[in-house]
Amino acid sequence: MTDTLDRGAVERELRSMIAEAARLDETFVGELPADTDLFGPRIGLTSLAGVTLLGAVDRRFGVDVAALDLSLDSLQSIATLSDFVAAHLQPS
Repeated sequence: MTDTLDRGAVERELRSMIAEAARLDETFVGELPADTDLFGPRIGLTSLAGVTLLGAVDRRFGVDVAALDLSLDSLQSIATLSDFVAAHLQPS
């Protein structure tokens, strides 16, 4: 159940999803600092890849980032997205 995942587990899964969406090597993304910008030069997510990533996050974790974070500040970096998803996994 996703509620049993800790933030570290969420981040590991998100790194894999980011690598897939950005078409990057999973090991490369796994070694990046958590504050790496998702749309910056090292990951280089495009708008389309961002939408793909958001769909994958919603399917896997049941967290609709676009609906819950209208400004999409959570898409700043690996860490901000991990924090946002982990926070919204908690039962309300």
